[in-house]
Amino acid sequence: MQDAGRKLRRVRESLRLKYRDVEEASTKIAKLRGNQEFGIGLSRLADIENKGTVPSVYRMYSLAAIYGLSFSKILNWYGVDIDALPTDSACISLPHTRPIDFETSPDAEFPVPTEVQHHWDISKTSFLSRQVQRWGKLPIALLGKLDNRYRYGLIGENDWSMYPILAPGSFVQIDESKRRIASAGWSHEFERPIYFLEHRKGYRCGWCTQKDGFLLLQTHSGSQVPSEIYRYPGEADIVGQVIGVAMRLNLGKRPHTRS
Repeated sequence: MQDAGRKLRRVRESLRLKYRDVEEASTKIAKLRGNQEFGIGLSRLADIENKGTVPSVYRMYSLAAIYGLSFSKILNWYGVDIDALPTDSACISLPHTRPIDFETSPDAEFPVPTEVQHHWDISKTSFLSRQVQRWGKLPIALLGKLDNRYRYGLIGENDWSMYPILAPGSFVQIDESKRRIASAGWSHEFERPIYFLEHRKGYRCGWCTQKDGFLLLQTHSGSQVPSEIYRYPGEADIVGQVIGVAMRLNLGKRPHTRS
């Protein structure tokens, strides 16, 4: 925390701003925003720079505006990496399917073993040893698809409705431009479009059929989960089509009750 404060102090000094200048500028922002929390008093600024005091989200905003810094950079100085949100969210096991609405910068990174950073050809199937202990980072752009044009979702840990095509805990990529329900154009189940659906009680994934003002959410026959019918439109909304998936294979024993 003190290191972050020192960085903020160096930026202020490089701009030749005194404590009083920052206080007056933050007061102006507070008036513009109609919220006194954006204001930064002299003693508070001194504590932020010299005592490791963490600024509130409002004062952090004011500092970013006054110093011309990106909000995410200041957060990084305080140990909060916005680009880690998708990775951390994927590690959280929740029972129900949910969407993920994160924006990932083009230079975001994801962890990989340092031993393969310079020898990994992503065009070929590769084996990453389970004995690898040291991890580094590669640009997330190498994943090819993880960008802000799409939305993402997590299949709930208790959601077996599309198993084995979509396993519980799967990370799915959703194209919101593909919301029209297709009625033909596939030769087997792996080609049939899967849709991410929002309804009154949450979210589901599945095959969809629309007819006579109703929408049939069809589950995979191997899942043993019953299909559902909704009035459409009205009781359900198509978020988009699932166009990508990352999932684990070693699920272990399935519970008797699935939803």
